[in-house]
Amino acid sequence: MEFKISTAQIKKSSIYIINDIAQLNSISDLNASEISYATTCIKNEQYIISVNKYGRHIYIYFLKNKSTNWQSREVLRKAGSSFNTLLQKENALSVHISNVCKEPYAAYSLAEGLALSSYQFLKYRTNTKKLAFTLKSIEFDKLSITLKDLNQLRIICDAVSKARTLVNEPLNYLSAEQLAKEISTMGKTAGFKVTTLRKAQIVKEKMGGILAVNRGSIDPPTFSIMEYKPAKHLNKQPIVLVGKGIVYDTGGLSLKPTPNSMDRMKSDMSGAALVSAAMFAIAQLNLPLYVIALVPATDNRPGENAYVPGDIIRMYDGTTVEVLNTDAEGRLVLADALHWAKRYKPELVIDFATLTGAAAAITGDQAMVYMGTADDKTKNTFEESGRNQYERMVAMPLWEEYGDLIKSEVADLKNVGGPYGGAITAGKFLEHFIAYPWLHFDIAGVSFATAKKNYYSNGGTAFGLRMLLDFLINYGK
Repeated sequence: MEFKISTAQIKKSSIYIINDIAQLNSISDLNASEISYATTCIKNEQYIISVNKYGRHIYIYFLKNKSTNWQSREVLRKAGSSFNTLLQKENALSVHISNVCKEPYAAYSLAEGLALSSYQFLKYRTNTKKLAFTLKSIEFDKLSITLKDLNQLRIICDAVSKARTLVNEPLNYLSAEQLAKEISTMGKTAGFKVTTLRKAQIVKEKMGGILAVNRGSIDPPTFSIMEYKPAKHLNKQPIVLVGKGIVYDTGGLSLKPTPNSMDRMKSDMSGAALVSAAMFAIAQLNLPLYVIALVPATDNRPGENAYVPGDIIRMYDGTTVEVLNTDAEGRLVLADALHWAKRYKPELVIDFATLTGAAAAITGDQAMVYMGTADDKTKNTFEESGRNQYERMVAMPLWEEYGDLIKSEVADLKNVGGPYGGAITAGKFLEHFIAYPWLHFDIAGVSFATAKKNYYSNGGTAFGLRMLLDFLINYGK
C-alpha cells in the first residue's frame, strides 16, 4: 500500500471524518441537498454515509467519540475496515482522506484500519488477478497527517504484512532454514545485522533444548541473531527480543489429537515472525535504541530419533529437564535463547511465543497473556501501548508456589506442570533461565485467525507487533 500527502483530485473517492454535524458545511465536495441527506443519516445513527458522484464516491464518517482516545482510535480502525469493503466494491484504485474533525489521530487510525484490512495472502492462488484488491494508494490532505506519522504508518503496516506473510507460509516452504533466509533478507533491506547459527554451531554451543526438539526432524535447526545498534542510542545495554520459531508443531511423539488440531500449527512460529518484523520496522524508523532479536527455529516432529516422554535433556545453561510431554517444546527452545541473552547484560528482555493452549483458554482471541520480572513502570507502559493499539493483555502472577509444580524427582525441572495454571507454569519454566528484567507474552490465542474479523484477515494476525512498536517508539520518553 502506498501512502502520500496530496491534493484531492476530482476522480478520487474521498473520505471525510467529522464528529459534529455542523462540520458538514465545511466540506466543499457536498452540495446543500447532500448535506441535508448526510445530516438525516447521522441523526438516524448511520455513521458511514456514501454519496455517489457518478464516477467517484464521497464518504462521510461520523466519529462518535468514546470515553477514551484509545477506544476512539479502535472505532476508527474498524471503520477503516468497513471502508475497505466499500472501496473494493467500487474497484477504487486510491482514496483521499480528510480529517475535518481535527482529532489529531483520526486520519491515521482510519487509514491504519483500511491498510491492515487490505492485506491478502495470494501467493498460492492461481486466479490472483481476479481476487486481488484494487486499492493501491491512500492519500491525505496536508492538514490531516504529518510527514513523520505518514512514514511511521507506512513502515508499521508494511511490517505487519511481513509478519502475517511469514505466519501464513506453509512448512513445505518455510523450514527453519528458509525462515533464517527470510530474516537475513529483511536485515539487508531494512539495515540491521543478521547472524545465523547452523546446526553444527548449535551443537558446538550445546543448546540442548533446541537440539532435543529437532531430533525428530530431517531438517536442521537455525538460530538467528539480529542486531540494530545506531550510533546514538538511548540505552547503554540492549533491549533483547526473543521469538519462538517452531515452524511446524505436530506435538512430537506426544502427538496432537485430531481433528483439526494441527491445521494451524504452521503458525507456531508467530513469535519469530513478530520479533523479526519488529526489527524490520525498528531499523526503518531509525529508532534511537540498541535492540537485539533472537529466533531459535526448528520443526517438532515424531520421526527420526525423536525425543520421548521420560527423556532427560541438558539445557544450554546446564539445567537438566525431564521431558514429560514433547508437545511442550516451545519453552525448551526459548529457554536456550533466554540463556544466550545473558551475554548481552540486557536492559530488558521481551519474548513472544505461541506457548500454551492454557493462555488461549484464558483470553480467547481478545488479548495476550503476559507475566515477568520487569518493574511495574515497564509493565504499565506496555499495558498503555496495548490499549493504544488495541492489542490488549492480561497479567498473570509468577508466584513461587507455581514453581513447585515443575520440580522433578529425577532432574532439575520437568517441562510441564500438570493440568492447572499451564500458562503460568510455562512462564515459571522460562523464568528459571533468566538473569535480567524480563517479560513473557503468550500469544497462542491471538496469533492466528480462522476467519476475517475487522482489520484482521484470515490467517496470521501479527497481534502484538503494533503494541511492541508503540512501546519502543515511546521508550525513554
